Parts: sequence; structure tokens; C-alpha cells
Amino acid sequence: MSDQPDADGSNAPAGLLARLAGSLRARFGAGAAASPSGGSTEAAESKAGPAQEAPHPLLRAHADKLCSAAAAVLAVRPGDHVFVGTACATPRTLVAALEALGVADVELLHFLTDHAVAHDEQGQASTQFRHRSFFVGQDMRAAVRQGLADYVPVSLARVPGLMAIGRIPVDVALIQVSLPDGFGYVSLGVSVDVVATAVAHARVVIAEVNPHMPRSMGDSMLHVSRIQHLVLVDTPVIEYLHPATSAPAMQQIARYIGSLIDDGSTLQIGLGRVANEALRHLSDRRDLGIHSDVITDAIIPLLENGSLTGRCKTQLAGKIVTSFAMGSRRLYELIDANPLFSFQPIEAVCDPATLALQHKLVSVTQAFAIDLTGQVCADQFSGEFYGGVAAQAEFLQGASRSPGGKAIVCLAATDDDGRTSRIRPVLLAGEGVTIPRSEVHFVVTEFGIAYLFGKSIRERAVALIQIAHPDSRPALFEQAQALGYLPAHQKLRNLRAYAVEDEATVRLKDQRALLLRPVMPTDVEGIRRLFHRLSVREVYTRFFRKLRGLTNQDVQRLCNLDYDNEVAVVAVTGTRELPVICGHAMYVVDPSTNLAETAFIVHPEWQGQGLGVAMQKRLAELAVARGVRGFVAEVLASNETMIRLAHTSAAEVQTVSLGGTVRITALF
Repeated sequence: MSDQPDADGSNAPAGLLARLAGSLRARFGAGAAASPSGGSTEAAESKAGPAQEAPHPLLRAHADKLCSAAAAVLAVRPGDHVFVGTACATPRTLVAALEALGVADVELLHFLTDHAVAHDEQGQASTQFRHRSFFVGQDMRAAVRQGLADYVPVSLARVPGLMAIGRIPVDVALIQVSLPDGFGYVSLGVSVDVVATAVAHARVVIAEVNPHMPRSMGDSMLHVSRIQHLVLVDTPVIEYLHPATSAPAMQQIARYIGSLIDDGSTLQIGLGRVANEALRHLSDRRDLGIHSDVITDAIIPLLENGSLTGRCKTQLAGKIVTSFAMGSRRLYELIDANPLFSFQPIEAVCDPATLALQHKLVSVTQAFAIDLTGQVCADQFSGEFYGGVAAQAEFLQGASRSPGGKAIVCLAATDDDGRTSRIRPVLLAGEGVTIPRSEVHFVVTEFGIAYLFGKSIRERAVALIQIAHPDSRPALFEQAQALGYLPAHQKLRNLRAYAVEDEATVRLKDQRALLLRPVMPTDVEGIRRLFHRLSVREVYTRFFRKLRGLTNQDVQRLCNLDYDNEVAVVAVTGTRELPVICGHAMYVVDPSTNLAETAFIVHPEWQGQGLGVAMQKRLAELAVARGVRGFVAEVLASNETMIRLAHTSAAEVQTVSLGGTVRITALF
């Protein structure tokens, strides 16, 4: 039988001192035995009141620690710093008892809480204590606004280190735990996060013991010897469900996020509503894993349909790794004594080396605003602190360093009024930088996906304007030019949302697959690279002149199009963050004839495999949908490939020789 740690840190066998204390009490009276918190049992009872008869069989061995909440909080002294447990394990009964006691000059410190502060009918917060919070959730928003609580913008993963060195002092810890097992161990249940560190450094630990709290597995156990007072609370564990996200914009953002997640990815979920909604779009993925600061009910459907196996995870393969859970009773029942789940302290879950090793780690951060250089505000909204840093900095950096990982920031393109753009020329007063521009990778709105990492300020501005609301784009474009982000000669052509429905995957003769998608203004460098892979002859047959390179104006004419009368598609391989353009096809409509002139570029290594035919077919489909009568093209008489290609686009094709060139008309 293994030894268990005792209250004073020694390695006496589990329960030995408790049994010895009971024997001494029986022989010599209560005054002879030492209390678990030091001093005599009489001294402990004078503070916490007499021990109560244990109402549950598993608590009988610890009856000397049982007391009422009112008696337990008598251990709090004036000037104490009191830690309050997290989220759905908020010890409401203990906090209420402490408020009723009213100890002077006490500070409560916590992360996310639920009903740790009372509110009146007008929504005003009421508390006798100062609060120091690492997250401004619904529970704390009014208190912060009223000056009753201070927001500490620090990563939750760094809090244990600050507690350890005393920079964040903890004198008393109020927590909620499960019933003890036969060896005297309780589980921290649905909230491990920073609790273990708070307990380790607290003078007094007071725990609500809740029979309904699930016994989470992993590094979540705490021996009763570390707890001075136990208060039985027989209430359901707090439940939390994300409100339904029915807004079309949020649904579209969720779909875009889902499209970025590959088979075998390891997911960090976070508390954002959109990130949780995105999991609904992963039912066709395979071998997903979870390594997340928090888990919610959103993982349950993925478990049930077999998408969530954790098979590809680099560490703890097959395990769902998290630090706390916020969900329904259904999730808690799933967690209870289930070795599939591994609950760990937040500093372990967010360890930079651990995150960087995860296979295809995907992190999603929901933001409130972003400027045209990529600076992100994620903890202030309309000038008020909202949410917090949490552990997003660690997960964003970890995802960016993970093999195949993706660090995603998402936000609605406009405020709820539908008019004010959340993509701004510069962040407003009262919008602090939560994520620096140097750490931003993917940005997703309901109008598309932008990739910023390693891009210039000009490239970032173009990419972000492209995913702004179409009504906001002209003003953003003008302001970007005024700020010097964009050259004066550049024009804004496309005011449409990115046509994700026009994306299509094609398979060529050699079975290689390519994505055909609408061209984007951010394709400038990709098109330049394609141009420079062409031979001198291929350049001449495409442009009818000898070119050694493309000016910015030249390449803008190929990718900065209005997508009404000017339409282009590109054939792309590679990843979204590093696409390789293998082909370019476009048409421009002549309004006087309603015929469109076409032009094509195919990378030499992809020629002869049917790529030109695939792009011609896609262009024809887009043109027919827009009511275009047909295509016209003027090609060199020696360009037999293009002449053959033109005959594949329509049933009625006419050719007219113009000497050295041939004019081809194909009517739909």
C-alpha cells in the first residue's frame, strides 16, 4: 500500500494520524489531540464551531472537519486575500457566508465565477469586499464598472507562478470538491485550473463537499489532510450552456472556421460562442483530439459520432486533456470517473513546449476588433472590459508553432447595428491590444478568411479590407491610403463577399487534386510567381508582348477584379496559409456585346493534364450564371492549344483568321 501525504507534509500512511487523533480523544479527551490546521481541537472548534455528525458514509472518517459555512468562514481574518474557486465549481455557499460575516479589508481573487457577487433588480453589483478578477464575465462586469472589482489582464497560465512567488498572495482558498474516496482523496471536479496552486499556498483551505461533483481523472486529486474545513452542500453542479447562435453571420464564421480544421487536428475550444458553434461543422472529420483550457457540451456530438478519438495526438493520445469544464449535467456525468478525460492544472495544459508538440493544434480566439495592421482587441468592448486574456496567448503561440497548427482569430465584420465596422483603420480609444500584430495568423469574418502572418502592412490591409463588410470597404480603403498603408494608384474593385460557394475541387488526368477558387486581391505574389515560371514564348502568347516582369498595375488587373464583369479563378495547391497558384483564368465582359474576352495561364509543370479545360469549364459556368452570351478570345495562330481549348467551352464556336492571330467566338 502506497504512502499518502499528511497535513504537515510527512509521508505517514493514509489516515494514520486521523486514527491516532481519534484514539487520543477517546482516551484523554478533546484537548489532547492536535487539529489538522495546527493547535488543539478545542482551538479549532472555538473558531469553526463543533464538528457535525457526518451525514454521508464517505465523510465519517472526516467528521472532525465538518462544519457549517458560517462557522467555516470564521477562519478568514481582516486583511486576508481569499481565493474563490472557478466557474461551475464556484463555492457559492461559502462566498455567501463570507458576505454575511463581513470581515474587514478582505480581497477576493478569482478567475471566472458564477454568482460570486449579488446583483439587484437593476443589475447593480453588491459586495462588501474588493474583488481582483482575471476575467470579466457576466458575474463581474457590473462590479468592474462600479469600481468594486479590479480586472487583472494576465494570462491565467501565469497566475500559478505569481501565486508561488507571493506576487498574488493567497491566505484562504474557498473551493468546491467531490466526496472523498476510501483513501481520503477528493477530486477538484470540473475546475482544476489554478486551484491546486491556490491550495498549496493558502493558510486555510475551506471546501464545499458536493456529492454531485464528478470525480474528474488526471491530476485533479487533493487529500483531505490539505483541507481544514469541510462544508457539505447537496446541490446540483452549476450548469452552463452556450446560447444558441442563430445569427447568419455567426453561422458563416463557424463554417469558415470548420473549413480550416483538418482530419487529425488537436482542438482548443475556448469559451467563445463561435468557436463552440464551429464544432458542429466537424462531424465529417476523423481522429480529432482535444487539448484545451476548457471543454463544453460541444464535444459530446463529436464523441458520439466517432470523430473525436485523439488518435493523432502527440502527447496523451486518446485522452481529452483540459483544465476545467463548463457544461450540462450530461457532460458532468460523462466526466465522472472516466479515464478518457485528463484534468490538469492550467500551467501544465498551457505549457509552451507541450502546446508546440501537439499535432495540428487549432486555437480559436473570438475578438471584438482588429485594425488594418493586425492588432487585435479581445478583452474590451465599447470601452468596457469584457472577457479576459485567459490562456489565449499561449494557445495562439502554441498553435502557430505546432506542426500543421492553425491560430485563428474570429470576429463579426460589424457591430450589432450592422453599420460600424469592427475592422478599423486603427483601434479606438478604449480598445487595448490583447494580441499583437506579430502573433496574428488567420482572421475570419462572415465575409472570408485572411492570413496575415509574415505579411507586410500593405498585404495585411488588403487582406483585411477584403473580409470587411462590403459597405465598409470604400471608407477603409481610403483611410488605408491616407495612413500610407496602400499606394495612391491602387483601386478598390471588389465589393462582394468572398464567394466561397464558387470554390470547387478538381482532379486532373494524373489524379492530382487542385482547388479552383475565385481570385483574391491577396493573390498578388502568387500570380507573380506563376508568371516567372513561364517561358519567354508562353509570356508572349499570353500577353502579346515581351515582358520581363509584372508591374503592380499589371498584377492588379489580374487579381483585383469587381467579380461582376471581371471574373477570374485560380487553381491552387498547398495550404491556405501558403497557397501555390498553378493556373489563372479570367474573363472581362464587353457591355456593348455582352461577350467576355478570356485569357489563361497554366504553370508549365501542370500543363497537359486537363487544367486548362477545367478552368475553362469553371469560367463558363460562372459566366452563364451572370447572363454572359459567350466568350471571345484572340490568340496567336500558332497557339494550337488555346484554339483547341476554346472549342471545349460551347457548342457553337466560330473562328476568324486575322493574319498572325485568330479570333475565336464561343456562344453558350
